[in-house]
Amino acid sequence: MSRALLIVDVQNDFTEGGTLAVTGGDAVASAISAFLSEHATDYAVIIASRDWHHAEGDNGGHFHEDPDFVDTWPVHCVAGTEGAEYDPLLQTDAVTHHVQKGHGKPAYSMFEGETEAGETVGAVLSASGVLSADVVGIATDHCVRASALDAIAHGVQVRILTDLVAGVGPESSEAALAELAHAGAELVESAGA
Repeated sequence: MSRALLIVDVQNDFTEGGTLAVTGGDAVASAISAFLSEHATDYAVIIASRDWHHAEGDNGGHFHEDPDFVDTWPVHCVAGTEGAEYDPLLQTDAVTHHVQKGHGKPAYSMFEGETEAGETVGAVLSASGVLSADVVGIATDHCVRASALDAIAHGVQVRILTDLVAGVGPESSEAALAELAHAGAELVESAGA
């Protein structure tokens, strides 16, 4: 059965030094690169997503001067800026599909994005016969959670590689992983993948 690797939002603005830095983001970027160097050939497709927001406007209420860090956020991952680029510690040579999401509106799941050719993640997975996916990236409690839940809804068996994700908060990340497990995701370390 074909398997996919879904790499969620490993971008400069979400790693150390970024506008919405997640502690451990750089370490996750490095660890994903090390994992890819050993396991890239295990996957039929490797999809990496990036937030790709508009510079003008509030992106559908996503950007706010006084953010609540739940539904509103500081300006981040603006299309074409350094903050929107992949963290330099993430090696993307093995990535088969690059997905951009956000385009003027809030978007947490990579399934809300598209490739440059206009393909959705769901379409890529279906066309490749993918029945299972490993999910890694940032942030456990936001975009990783949303992407994994959408993969499950798409009928894909999901594994979260727990040592290859980083979250905003310890409690919210634990809650997200518990929610994913209840939804049917398997929680494993990359060494056991």
